[in-house]
Amino acid sequence: QVQLVESGGGLGQPGGSLRLSCVASGFTFKRYGMKWFRQAPGKEREFIASINFSGAYTTYADSVKGRFTISRDDAKNTLYLQMSNLTLADTAVYFCARWVMDLWGQGTQVTVSS
Repeated sequence: QVQLVESGGGLGQPGGSLRLSCVASGFTFKRYGMKWFRQAPGKEREFIASINFSGAYTTYADSVKGRFTISRDDAKNTLYLQMSNLTLADTAVYFCARWVMDLWGQGTQVTVSS
């Protein structure tokens, strides 16, 4: 079954850290660039970060640059998003997707609260 499954969300504190994972199955993960998005309540889904198929190139939205790090482990068919220095504005459902956005995960909730 071709799918992406996110995990690692939960409750984080302002200034704290969380790491999200996205496990891919049913396709050759190492051939695909990947992206992270998020959607806060009442807002549109927004791009967060991307990584190309080799892992050599990454891009970030200005809102997370310097705080979030996208990475991948092709041996584990897994995409990661290391989130640091969390703020209340990072509260959202986080989604991983293939580069061309033809496949999405179900999302994982991140709530930042003191």
